[in-house]
Amino acid sequence: MFTLLLAIIYISFISLGLPDALLGSAWPSMYPLFQVPVSYAGIVAMIIAGGTIISSLFSARLINRLGTGKVTAMSVLMTAAALIGFSYSDSFWLVCLWAIPYGLGAGSVDAALNNFVALHYKARHMSWLHCFWGIGASLGPYIMGYGLTRGSSWNSGFRIIFYIQIALTAVLFVSLPLWKKSLPAQKDEQEKTKTLKLRDISSVRGVKPALFAFLCYCGLETTTGLWGSTYMVMEKGLSADVAATWISYFYWGITAGRFISGFITMKIGDRNMIRAGQTIALLGTVVLLLPLPNSALCAGLVLIGLGCAPIYPSLLHATPDNFGKGISQSIMGLQMASAYIGSTFLPPLAGFIAERVSMKLYPFFLLAIVLIMIFMAESLNSIKRRQARDA
Repeated sequence: MFTLLLAIIYISFISLGLPDALLGSAWPSMYPLFQVPVSYAGIVAMIIAGGTIISSLFSARLINRLGTGKVTAMSVLMTAAALIGFSYSDSFWLVCLWAIPYGLGAGSVDAALNNFVALHYKARHMSWLHCFWGIGASLGPYIMGYGLTRGSSWNSGFRIIFYIQIALTAVLFVSLPLWKKSLPAQKDEQEKTKTLKLRDISSVRGVKPALFAFLCYCGLETTTGLWGSTYMVMEKGLSADVAATWISYFYWGITAGRFISGFITMKIGDRNMIRAGQTIALLGTVVLLLPLPNSALCAGLVLIGLGCAPIYPSLLHATPDNFGKGISQSIMGLQMASAYIGSTFLPPLAGFIAERVSMKLYPFFLLAIVLIMIFMAESLNSIKRRQARDA
């Protein structure tokens, strides 16, 4: 049963990724219908991000009350409802309205599954699960494109993903008994679990650098993907289609890197996986900075993607070891919220700097994020070493 539950969790991670790039793929067809500027996609994205941050912060309370299985099933159901709402929306304000349950559903399930896997499964599964998320994120735009090229509207793309999500919801509700039967020690662990308030979490040693490490990582990943093509077109003179192709290699670098990481993470541990990833990402940003031929840009982006691959899963998996199983769910929720803050606000900051100063600063911005992330991760490691010596 434990193996069956793991299979369901893997499928859930594909489902988590499916809607993530859907709005961006559909927006060029949506905004003319709504008669709004193209930039209004940012408003929808901010509403989704806000809901995700809020639900991440309150995820520990929900999970302690309902359990991981129920929270996962209800969150996927909420996301499915948002998708079918998108498909029937005929105005911008309706899209904004349905963006609220979309964000609320995404945050809770993310925090719930990541902490559950960190507690009960080996590190390789965390890497492979996030690799499966990448597969889902890649399939979402493909499904939307399939609907559009067959003469259907963007609405059909949302509906196809809705059908997939609602089928998964049914599987999750049917499989609820597995979450208890497969984990005989789960009841004892739940009794030891504490739900901390924000002020209590902030006083835990090592939490602050951990939160900044998550913020920087997600800011790095999102900023690289969002502005990479623009940088290559505006500053390096590449055509838009070549730039789009090369930035896709960044995402394939993340997906392939997480698949490979699953085979080696058990040998070197979470901490060394994080260091290795940060070193590779740093090398990638340096490649972007150097006056090399344009072909090196592709190599730099792939290196950043490969470097990003082990960082996020390893940071997540290390949470119970860093802070203890009893409070890991509370801290996990706050870490997820910090990650979403990074992915929400750092890319617009990079765009603001590029607009007001120069797009040439793009690789310098990435370099700064990587260096701050390394400093924060090593600060956390230093705190853990001091705690180990004092114990």
